[in-house]
Amino acid sequence: MADLFESDSPVETAGFAHVALERGIDTSATGYTYAVPTVLADLTIGERVIVPLGRGDKRVAGYVVERMDEAGTSHRVKPILERDPHRVSLPADLVELAKWIAGYYVCPLGMVFGSMLPAAVARGTGSTVRTMVRLVECEVEAKLTKLQRAILDAASPEQWVEIKALADAGGAKTTGPVKRLIDEGLLEVKRAETVISDLDLRAQREVEKPAPITLNGSQSKAIDHLVSHIDRGFGVHLLHGVTGSGKTEVYLRILECVMSESESGSDITHHPSDIIHPGAIILVPEISLTPQTVARFLARFDPERVAVLHSGLTAAQRHTQWRRIRDGRANIVIGARSAIFAPLPRLDLVIVDEEHEHSYKQDQLPRYHARDVAIRRGQMADIPVVLGSATPSLESYYNAGVVASATHAQNPKLETRNSKYHLVKLPERVAGQKMPVVETIDMIEERRQRRGIHLMSQRLEYEIEQTVLHKHQAILLLNRRGYANYIACPDHRCGWMMTCDYCDVTAVYHKDKHLPTGGVVRCHHCGAENLLPPQCPQCGKRVNTFGLGTQRVEEEIRAKFPGLRAVRMDSDVMRTGRDYADTLDAFRAEQIDVLLGTQMIAKGLDFPNVRLVGVISADQSLHLPDFRAGERTFQLIAQVAGRAGRSDRHAGGGKVIVQTFNPSDPVIGFAARHDYEGFAEREIALREEVGLPPIARMARVVVRDKDHLAGYERIKTLADHLLAWNEKLETAVRLRGPAPCPIARIAGQHRFQLELLASPPEPAARLQKLLTAVRNTGMLVSDAHTAIDVDPVALL
Repeated sequence: MADLFESDSPVETAGFAHVALERGIDTSATGYTYAVPTVLADLTIGERVIVPLGRGDKRVAGYVVERMDEAGTSHRVKPILERDPHRVSLPADLVELAKWIAGYYVCPLGMVFGSMLPAAVARGTGSTVRTMVRLVECEVEAKLTKLQRAILDAASPEQWVEIKALADAGGAKTTGPVKRLIDEGLLEVKRAETVISDLDLRAQREVEKPAPITLNGSQSKAIDHLVSHIDRGFGVHLLHGVTGSGKTEVYLRILECVMSESESGSDITHHPSDIIHPGAIILVPEISLTPQTVARFLARFDPERVAVLHSGLTAAQRHTQWRRIRDGRANIVIGARSAIFAPLPRLDLVIVDEEHEHSYKQDQLPRYHARDVAIRRGQMADIPVVLGSATPSLESYYNAGVVASATHAQNPKLETRNSKYHLVKLPERVAGQKMPVVETIDMIEERRQRRGIHLMSQRLEYEIEQTVLHKHQAILLLNRRGYANYIACPDHRCGWMMTCDYCDVTAVYHKDKHLPTGGVVRCHHCGAENLLPPQCPQCGKRVNTFGLGTQRVEEEIRAKFPGLRAVRMDSDVMRTGRDYADTLDAFRAEQIDVLLGTQMIAKGLDFPNVRLVGVISADQSLHLPDFRAGERTFQLIAQVAGRAGRSDRHAGGGKVIVQTFNPSDPVIGFAARHDYEGFAEREIALREEVGLPPIARMARVVVRDKDHLAGYERIKTLADHLLAWNEKLETAVRLRGPAPCPIARIAGQHRFQLELLASPPEPAARLQKLLTAVRNTGMLVSDAHTAIDVDPVALL
């Protein structure tokens, strides 16, 4: 328990409460202790309250996490000041989930609550308070005017009506007659807070209902398996289906089965007076995928029962959607990472689409992974969780019962073991569609045979021309924004290269015809910008720009294909959710010939007229100093390749052109052959040899400081404490470091890292035991200087 506050004014109390403050104060799991005034005697777990903090009694918000009869201390404690003005509360199951997140991810509990509750809800954005009335069932003794009787006739004891609406219904020009009826005790009154926004999900509904879909054998088996487990309680089911195998249809069918329970009337509960319908959460990784996913679900379910939660909504829209979910008016929630915290009164199913996506991992406090939180929430609710992907994360694939056993990585062999997850496979595409043919282009050989600088190979240019000629569409992937990623002196004897002033990375040139120098140089890590220097600051020669980015590819497309309708889709031009939706709608309507973009176009999108996919540079992330570099490269290539040939319009199937400077690399080869199992076998065997996830569990501690020496001393002290406790607790956790991070300086902060690795048996338990022990000493604190990342997905 944290230190308590003294108070000179005794307060009549109705017990005590532990309150977790919305601050970065790393207290115990119970937070601070406050007295509960008798006027707040009905406070419940999860309610948001206002409490005094510190000697100045600063008003801060917090959440009730526990109620007690005794304070457990001789000190006098301060009282809770009031309820949250907007009467916000979180259900008890989310309070328990928050405690788990705070412990597992080493984060202050109050900050977890701050992430769970949208800021728009906490601030009451878009809310208005309305006066509502309803009829009181009693004998009318007072003399009433004709107008008053008309108002009473229009009122109902079962339904609350806004006071102005009731006045209008009774024919009154003002609310005066209604207020007099309230004074007479004939009408009951209450104040209700409502939120009004302009989000209409029905507008996203497909105009024509899709034709009935005939399932193939694999889909039928997958649905039968999943439906049979709906009533069996908690279980994780990994749906591994190739791109275009109909995973979304499987989701829809099992969701229909879950939702049908409300129609049959089984297991009816009341909330507080309405039926609580079965609820489900469907997570998608990118905001750009949400409109298309929402449209598919709206085509099958009542729009009034569907809600969306993602960062592309306005504050008022997000507030409205959250309240619809909390009040039980919407029971199917679709959204990105934070949608896993949807306050559903009842939860029966969680689906995580594209579960391998790294965007499910939050990169700031609390550093949770939405997929893993979904699994934990499913476990707490004792319900099934479905993970779907064409390229599952190796963690999920490993948990599905596949384990590497190899003398060395060149001769791997996978064996089955007792699995934590159920593996369900969809090995073929729907409707007999073929997987696209993948052709690998050696760009080194291409440059030998072709003069000049060309970002697209002759083969890719030819296929683009043929695709457009036959009225089909193409998608081009380059996972790098901007025009050029190197700005340097042309004289190799000088050797000057432009880097960010605040980070140890090269700056990226973005063309902008409105600027006098023709563009701006931007750092993609800290956001610092400068004008493009016309000359080398060391020798005075005119600077050159090298490398490539989506802007440069777009320029080359327009130069080589003047009549082509090409659109670039990256975060430089897609500023809002509306931008994403409009671009994808235009592409679906075949108003765009070529869609060029970063990884946001590589997954989840289904456009039947896409015949060609081109990967401009398959080597972008292959050689990064991160053990997951190969896995990310494979997933990106395989996912974008799967966008091609997804309809019967392409008799010969789609085509994929993969440009690479490493055509013999095994990762490129496996992706070109659509061979996920082969890739997983090799990669798991490699990681088993060196004791890396998924075989081991990892935590990463990064210390940041503007002073290089101070930062190193801090992480060295922390490493000593971890080593001492590791020996004391006999947890046998391996420590790697301290060492500079691969990117040693970002935004002027020097960065040092420690990596903690725990191997089987029970790696997660041993790692958590060590982290918790050092955290309890006060040495391991998530703050502005120290970042603790449990199960990290990126190591730069």
